[in-house]
Amino acid sequence: MAVPIQGQVGPQVLQDGATATLRIDRSAAQVVQELHGRFYEQTYRNALYMGGMTALTSISNATFTSGTLGATCTPIVGIWNPGTSTVNLAILQALLGITITAATATGCAPFVWAVSTGNNALTLGNVPVNRKTLAASGSQAKVFGGAALTGLTNSLVVAIASALTGGQSTNASVVEGTVAGTPSIAGGFTAENLDGSILVPPGGVLALLATTTPVAHSAVSGLIWEEVPL
Repeated sequence: MAVPIQGQVGPQVLQDGATATLRIDRSAAQVVQELHGRFYEQTYRNALYMGGMTALTSISNATFTSGTLGATCTPIVGIWNPGTSTVNLAILQALLGITITAATATGCAPFVWAVSTGNNALTLGNVPVNRKTLAASGSQAKVFGGAALTGLTNSLVVAIASALTGGQSTNASVVEGTVAGTPSIAGGFTAENLDGSILVPPGGVLALLATTTPVAHSAVSGLIWEEVPL
């Protein structure tokens, strides 16, 4: 014997925990749709945060590279999850914008993600911004962009290449805009969709670094992440 499935025509307004019938349209067909935007639910529930290097900042120093992996390292963008945190940081997206600031420039070469664990006493970093309230509050993390990892206990280790790029794509010195030295530009602004494939646990640090020391390059950067209870 067939059991009919009933539904309700039109949207419903419900509270969390409520039980509801399936939604159907006026022809009695079941309505299936994507609800809101991709990250709407996490944002609405105060779980999404952002931060990074918001002022154009020169990265023409070895401290922004994989040649500096200790406490003096200054990530182009990075994040620290304190050891006392009660969440994992699920990294969703990373952003990088680079501009060349002089006639003669040396590129950054590929970018890499470096990691460290067991860090409980970093003293710098900024308070992230909540993507629902737009207030710098609520996060358990500290975000870095141009600030040193002062207090880092365990040196960073390069873990994997980043898909982010920008600026001069060669690490040789090039005179910009001349026939003899036409620059090889890799693009000014890029995004890397990590989609939660990197979790930063309590005590963990994640940092974006160049692999060579650039000359005449400045950057802005950003991270977007979800804070998920342990």
